[in-house]
Amino acid sequence: MATFTAINCKHQSGGAMRGTLDYVSQKKKTLWGDAQLVVGHNCFPQSAYAEMLTTKQQFRKTNGRQFYHFVQSFAENDPITPAEANAIGLELAQREFPGFEVVIATHVDTNHIHNHLVVNSVSCVDGKKLHQSADDLLAHRQANDEICQAHGLNILERPEKQSRMKRMKPGEYQAGLYADSWKLDLIQTINDVLEYARSLDEFVEGMEREGYQVTWTENRKHITYTCPNGRRCRDNSLHDETFLKENMEALFVYRQIVGFRGEYSEPEIGWIGEASQGLLRLGKQLEQDADLPPLPAPPVWTDSKLRRREALIKLAHGQKLSQDSHNQSQGMMGY
Repeated sequence: MATFTAINCKHQSGGAMRGTLDYVSQKKKTLWGDAQLVVGHNCFPQSAYAEMLTTKQQFRKTNGRQFYHFVQSFAENDPITPAEANAIGLELAQREFPGFEVVIATHVDTNHIHNHLVVNSVSCVDGKKLHQSADDLLAHRQANDEICQAHGLNILERPEKQSRMKRMKPGEYQAGLYADSWKLDLIQTINDVLEYARSLDEFVEGMEREGYQVTWTENRKHITYTCPNGRRCRDNSLHDETFLKENMEALFVYRQIVGFRGEYSEPEIGWIGEASQGLLRLGKQLEQDADLPPLPAPPVWTDSKLRRREALIKLAHGQKLSQDSHNQSQGMMGY
């Protein structure tokens, strides 16, 4: 079964649109055999950013919302090939956004195939601005269901009795995609975004581009992720100490200090060890040289967290947790 969801893109600028287009079109995510599954509707994917900007300038509508981002997801057991998924995404774009430039990118690097649709906010035909409401999203989902049925795919069943005043909630709509592989997809996406994210903001933006919402606040101990299928997951349920909030914060502090640009590898001793052992010393030196703000203090461990501390020391030296250490850390965190 396939679902169609809208990604909440809070950052609306030309740079954000360019970043989203580049992200969804990555070769490592879209390459299937010898074919890269990225196509354009009313534009060429290779020059889509320039074409979208030209359309805005032509009709003098360069302000406000720049683009819309949607994800069309197929279940892991759907009888569909990546090429067929790409064709279905293009068919949906042609039907729902006939006068707009759209890039359709099919991602094949997770356990379930899914399409990303990036839509220009200004029509290349008449210059009208695209506005999307809850009713528009429901119409897109209805069209998605009809197209998928025509291709022999199952769709989510609607409630037998549905009042016109009570619409299906997003979580109810997405509930049909729950599967054991969703957490593995989340972990893989986090790892992919961490390959280039230099800061918390870039990490959150990267996760949003892939369809995940991130709740990361100072007054909460844990990071909470909301997956494209509507499921929620905290950082301490990802079976890897690396993804805990305190360790992610240390990583981004380290990357800001060294001027990380995405192409550099982490130090051999591991970034957690660098943060907890030598980061303060390095930070003080850099403060003197570049007038940088002071670094946060390293974690303070209590006797009750001894086993978890030992597991972190292993991670700090670039080692993955062994099964025994992993089980110990699970026991300490109440997995």
